[in-house]
Amino acid sequence: MSQTSQQEIISRHSLLWLLIVNIAVLAPLYDKFTPWTLAICGICLVWRFGIFVGKVAKPPRYLVTGLAIASAITLALVTSEIGILNGLINLLILGYALKYIEMRNRRDVRTVVLVGYFLIAITFIDQQSIFYAINLTFVAGINTCVLVSLYREDVKLKETARIGFKLLFQSLPLAALLFLVLPRLPPLWLVPQQKSTETGLSDEVSFGDITELTRSAELAFRADFTQSPPGNHQLYWRALVMEDYDGRRWTQNKSIDDIEENTPFRTPKRVRPEGQSIQYSVIAEPSNQHWLFGLDTAFSSDSGIINLPDYRLYSVRSLDQKFQYRVESYPDYTMDSRLDDEVRQLNLQLPDGINPRTFDLAKAFETRFPEPETRLNAMMKYFTEQPYFYTLTPPQVGPQQIDDFLFENKAGFCVHYASAFAFMARASGLPARLVTGYQGGEINQNAGYLSIYQYMAHAWTEVWLEDKGWVRFDPTAMIAPQRVLQGFDSYFQAQDSYLLDSPFSPLRLREFPLLNELRLTLASIDFYWSVWVLGFDTNKQRQVLQKLLGEVTQKKVAIFVLLSIALIGLAIAYSAGLIHFSRGKDRISSTYLRICRLLEKKGLIRDTRQGPIDYSQTVQQNFPAIADDFALFTKYYVALKYQPLSANGRKQTVKLFLQQSRKLKLKIINGKKA
Repeated sequence: MSQTSQQEIISRHSLLWLLIVNIAVLAPLYDKFTPWTLAICGICLVWRFGIFVGKVAKPPRYLVTGLAIASAITLALVTSEIGILNGLINLLILGYALKYIEMRNRRDVRTVVLVGYFLIAITFIDQQSIFYAINLTFVAGINTCVLVSLYREDVKLKETARIGFKLLFQSLPLAALLFLVLPRLPPLWLVPQQKSTETGLSDEVSFGDITELTRSAELAFRADFTQSPPGNHQLYWRALVMEDYDGRRWTQNKSIDDIEENTPFRTPKRVRPEGQSIQYSVIAEPSNQHWLFGLDTAFSSDSGIINLPDYRLYSVRSLDQKFQYRVESYPDYTMDSRLDDEVRQLNLQLPDGINPRTFDLAKAFETRFPEPETRLNAMMKYFTEQPYFYTLTPPQVGPQQIDDFLFENKAGFCVHYASAFAFMARASGLPARLVTGYQGGEINQNAGYLSIYQYMAHAWTEVWLEDKGWVRFDPTAMIAPQRVLQGFDSYFQAQDSYLLDSPFSPLRLREFPLLNELRLTLASIDFYWSVWVLGFDTNKQRQVLQKLLGEVTQKKVAIFVLLSIALIGLAIAYSAGLIHFSRGKDRISSTYLRICRLLEKKGLIRDTRQGPIDYSQTVQQNFPAIADDFALFTKYYVALKYQPLSANGRKQTVKLFLQQSRKLKLKIINGKKA
């Protein structure tokens, strides 16, 4: 075998690292695998393990080629279901697995490592939490260890890991520098939208929809206010407005659907509200939906956000990643002080022949209370005068849903009460619509932000009044005031709602003060990671550079970058042994020589060829008064210079050595010769 062929053989050392990295790279992508992809990756991993232990030979090329063709055909068939992006990710995973099983030389290993870095980057695009960032940094370190093993076959597994992670950590300062100074430009391309399950609120609502969300402990979004956040009873997070009602479901009107579908090609213009504003930022969790969240009346100037005519916020792209945006809310602003006839008729429409008993009740209210506000207040009071009950498990209703709810069951959730109130308002001649979103929020006292979870989903009614515009009415506040004033947890048991299907939710730690404090601390870390890393936009970049450089100019930034790169280069060169800096004097030796020079001043000259033990004997003969102290001093010196000591042992010996030197110094200076 030629020397070149010998050098291309993959060592068992590298094969072991490849087994480790294959699992580490693919594991975080588990939710992207199709069944066929999972099966092929499993076959490749088991086969490669068989090669490692010497039980099987490398697979023939026709087998690998056949698997590749079958994979491509299967992906072509299912891409329409899983989405283009997921299809491309599965294609890359299959290429990684198939190349992994048919590796024959070091060049193939380098190819596998390079694809591994791409898969790590893809995982981070999809999973951007601080947990995944730490995890993927560790995986990148393991991937680097594979490269190290190709060139350092003589070192052990532990040493390979040390070198690989050292190389990775040496690159982090440069990565941080580039993250800090590179312009925050939008990408020149758009990643295809993923096809995955939507979470959170839907754009149509029936009696049972929001009730299902109360069984979810997932985080919906976080909000950070520039000042103290409003009280819980003011935290109505608007997400969707429903104006069409068919007797069973509330849905968005087609005019709003058309605006959303044509965004951003035809962007509606909504002027910024006037008055005193509340400023805050929101970090929305991935939901694969477009609607955003804001308090009334919300307005955002951020790019990629549309301020819709129904006073909602809408994202141009679906939220397939965490999304941070800034909002200004104007709580005293009048929404639609004038109402178009078309919009008025839309919000007065009711299907014929449905809920006749509720219709008659509304007409009775209209007769008794001609003045709209008095009528609406009487309707709200009606819910407290009757034996209504607020529950997460309401009884079933028939075709006449609201009639069954109001007159038979008298038990329901927020959608039941909001739907009934909107129906009665319309039946009595007042334009009304249903609004869905979230109500309340959990305050993190350590960091000062609010966490809003899926179980806080809520529905309420808006009624249009002359000179007041759209006014919020929430019948839930009449039936279960604690739900609105103090939050969901003050009224419902967590174990019977959002924790019922979440046995491992961190929200279960609320019952234990110390563990709950730990939960909030970890949540704060994730929050700051989202704000300062994932949300590091042009404004934050400018703020950081101003703190570092003062006035930010191109010249200052260029000098800062060059100096930083120079320092990083020096640190790496020093770590690699390419440059050396002169070290200061050895403290142990200098202390010993200082005592020797004091004795020279007393007349005892030390021969440079004389060792420390021989010199100790000479001191004993000439200075018997300090003989024992000098002998102990010499013992510590010899131990520190020539004997192997543990870290703790050396620390203790150094301490004793320095104490003994000070004692000797005093005795010598005081002239104790005999």
